[in-house]
Amino acid sequence: MKIGFIGLGNMGAAIAPNFLRAGHELVVWNRTATRAGPLVAEGAKLASGPAEAARVDAVFTMLSDDAALEGVSEAIPDNLPAGGLHVSLSTISVALAYKLTEAHKAKGQAFVSAPVFGRPAVAAEGKLFITAAGSEADMQKAMPLLQVIGQKVEVFGDTPSMANLVKLAGNFLIVSLTETLGEAMALVETGGASKAQFLDFLTSTLFNAPIYKNYGAMIVKETFSPAGFGASLAAKDVRLAGEAAETLGVAMPLNDLLRARLKRLIDGGEGDLDLTALSLLAQRDVK
Repeated sequence: MKIGFIGLGNMGAAIAPNFLRAGHELVVWNRTATRAGPLVAEGAKLASGPAEAARVDAVFTMLSDDAALEGVSEAIPDNLPAGGLHVSLSTISVALAYKLTEAHKAKGQAFVSAPVFGRPAVAAEGKLFITAAGSEADMQKAMPLLQVIGQKVEVFGDTPSMANLVKLAGNFLIVSLTETLGEAMALVETGGASKAQFLDFLTSTLFNAPIYKNYGAMIVKETFSPAGFGASLAAKDVRLAGEAAETLGVAMPLNDLLRARLKRLIDGGEGDLDLTALSLLAQRDVK
């Protein structure tokens, strides 16, 4: 199959090679063309723009936010053939997902939202966790391709924007977990206990889950750069979750706290650090 891939940031650059390894023809485009170099060396074709990258059987987008995706949102439906498939892997707003659904429907094209959970190293191995949504027919087209890049694909109905709502809720939980881990470690360390021992004990008993182990280890070792999930992107996701909650009339008071904590980190010039750098605030706030 001829596949287009738009967006070669940390995640996109890790995801896209899986399609080449699976034997697909790959056409790629990124605003900064040099990011495509390693993929071109592996056999991908560099498109002249998003329009060319969309003249394929299926096009994937992995872009940082609504603005970046909206920047190519006309080129894709205008150039994707009738019956072609657009899979959005990006963490975007519910509203934009709805807008894209309608744009592709008007052109007789398939659209699936399939935002992903997992950091670049996991993406490179094709082991992402994917929350997806789309019509039954569109999901049938997308599923074999999603299985190339993910170890589990969970379908949340036939409305694409539902997958984006689930992803935002999931990222809200991830940011919440990061903040609470940082606060708990600041507490035990200030009291004289080893935060490494604290983490080892908890993750071998009550909190025996990969996310606690992995995020906890990053906090203990303070490995905040290079970022796998940047604080600025986390702030965007928390904001979008809050906007969705407001639209649905759902109270999320913790969301407001997280937005304030992330804003403080970003305003301090640390938005490019990994999300786990939130733990620095808890350390700094010790009196």
